Amino acid sequence: MTEALQDLGDYLSAALAEDLLDRDIGHGQLNLHIKRDSLLKVLTLLRDDQNCQFKQLIDLTAVDRPEQAERMELVYNLLSLKLNQRIRVKLSTDERSPVASAAGVFSAAIWLEREAWDMFGVFFSGHPDLRRILTDYGFEGHPLRKDFPLTGFKEVRYDQEQKRVVYEPVKLPQEFRHFDFLSPWEGMLRLPGDEKAEAEKGEEGGA
Repeated sequence: MTEALQDLGDYLSAALAEDLLDRDIGHGQLNLHIKRDSLLKVLTLLRDDQNCQFKQLIDLTAVDRPEQAERMELVYNLLSLKLNQRIRVKLSTDERSPVASAAGVFSAAIWLEREAWDMFGVFFSGHPDLRRILTDYGFEGHPLRKDFPLTGFKEVRYDQEQKRVVYEPVKLPQEFRHFDFLSPWEGMLRLPGDEKAEAEKGEEGGA
């Protein structure tokens, strides 16, 4: 398998000499690191070339690396049933630079790109219907970015008096911000070794 992937890598390095930044083999598949503007060219070749035949886009996701200038790394996972091989295509982009939509190459990209836009804020130019797919249309921010707060910005609830769903700023009571790091079983039962901890506390108090 490794030899076959190596041969495929050599072939693609020659065919995509101007588009390929790097390549490696990991976890039983070939990884291609490409230029952002070469995406559609690379995907089309991988789909149509007789030596590749990666006809299925299995997944499209992103990785947020805020410490980098181009913080978003897009990952395209492709499958070739004919060759029984998988390949991963990666490219990087920043928060403002759009990435060409792959919807014209793989129809599965339509929903997958909507998810990447919703969760990470990656904009896909030429997408036929780029809108949120997992969060509400009025949602603020992109939840899978590293700088998105765990509590979010707003909470949603149904108001009985208004008979509708209302949005309100997230409010955390102060007691939810205090953590004593004690076991939830503290005080409910006595475990072996508890007497040692109590003795140490007594010694510290006496000192």
